[in-house]
Amino acid sequence: MPATVLVVDDERNILLTLSQALQLEGYHVELASGAKVALDVLAARPVDAVLMDVKMPDMDGLTALSKMRELKKELPVIMMSGHGTIDTAVKATQLGARDFLEKPISRDRMLLALKNALEHQKVVEELQTLRAEVGRFDMVGQGAAMQRIYALIQRAAPSEGRVLITGENGSGKELIARAIHQHSKRKTGPFVKLNCAAVPHELIESELFGHEKGSFTGAVSARRGKFELADGGTLFLDEVGDMPAQMQAKLLRVLQEGELERVGGTETIKVDVRVIAATNKDLEAETQAGRFREDLYFRLNVVQLHSPPLRERREDLGPLIDAFLEESCRKNGRKTLRLLPEAMARMTAYDYPGNVRELRNLVERLAILCEGPLVTGAEADALLPRRRTSPAASSAPVVEGAAPVITPPPSLPMPRYRADKTFRDQVEEAEREIILGALSFSRDNATEAARLLDLERGHFYKKMKSLGLKRAGGETSMGAE
Repeated sequence: MPATVLVVDDERNILLTLSQALQLEGYHVELASGAKVALDVLAARPVDAVLMDVKMPDMDGLTALSKMRELKKELPVIMMSGHGTIDTAVKATQLGARDFLEKPISRDRMLLALKNALEHQKVVEELQTLRAEVGRFDMVGQGAAMQRIYALIQRAAPSEGRVLITGENGSGKELIARAIHQHSKRKTGPFVKLNCAAVPHELIESELFGHEKGSFTGAVSARRGKFELADGGTLFLDEVGDMPAQMQAKLLRVLQEGELERVGGTETIKVDVRVIAATNKDLEAETQAGRFREDLYFRLNVVQLHSPPLRERREDLGPLIDAFLEESCRKNGRKTLRLLPEAMARMTAYDYPGNVRELRNLVERLAILCEGPLVTGAEADALLPRRRTSPAASSAPVVEGAAPVITPPPSLPMPRYRADKTFRDQVEEAEREIILGALSFSRDNATEAARLLDLERGHFYKKMKSLGLKRAGGETSMGAE
């Protein structure tokens, strides 16, 4: 998809000349005859870079530059002036301008400055992504189950076929998706992800397809969706089995035709995206039950990979524990710890029903709380959950329709049950007391409370909402702590 450049100048001839030069180079061009119009355009439509004059009657370019940086801090802006001075150029640079061009504008100089600004912005975005994701996406394990996964990735990655990854929560489905992207022909393109279960149903269409300004309450500016952001690369749809029915039909249309419309828009936008989907559900059973479209299932399920649970690849536990321990010590400013044989034996005996995600959390807990430099078996045993086997391996009867019971950390007391309550009421009362205890223990830090209970933060908030609980501040939303 071509980059969109906003050209801002009060002289019509300059607007037309620059617009023609940019269009010949393949750019999409937006024009504004003044700074105030430019700010409206910036709020209404996605823009990748700005070329803007300094001297304009309604608002000078330097003031407009400051306002643009408030709207979109990382937006590359190149200033132009026919009365350029060193002082003006310095002020523009201090305000965040990427370059400063003197009029009359040299076509080659302008194109080079724009090319450099866009490339710099791409590097900045990639660096931010790498910093956020560093250490999280290397696949560890050489056992038979992982060798099968590696072989399937090697065969599937070079193709353009869609991939459906199945497996339990926390088993590493995103790792597999990233590995497929990194070994595909699209590896230089973006990898964009969306957790379909974490987005409210009323907002998922906007997340996927984008929206125009004013298309719904809160849409104060135009926004590209995940499909547009993933153009030329890969879109990872996690927990696709939780996508609402009305969105399944719209997703199918985009997969079939390779084009979309933003919410509230009329323009048809073509996209070139490879979709990788993941689910912890049996989608074939979901289609038979009428909860998932069969035609969408067939579209997504060109190649299927299964991510095995951790209990089925115990041979990889040792290398994973070592890798996570090194990462956790570095992240938390601890000297390197090492597990004694009896500690490793206890860590590898546990079933990890939460899979790799639970293992990572437990190892980080070790790194933070153990004195070191050697972790003893007693220390490992004290920090491991008391439940030694996963729900799948448990012989306890399953009560159909009952809400899942949350196991509290060892420091939280189990509530007492009352004989005058139904079983469901007792379960909900127990969960309510456990969550309130965890929030009290963590001083109302919901993220820490979720970690204490070995729950994903999104599931923790959903559970709070279903139980009618609110934090001390009256909020149940996933805002910053």
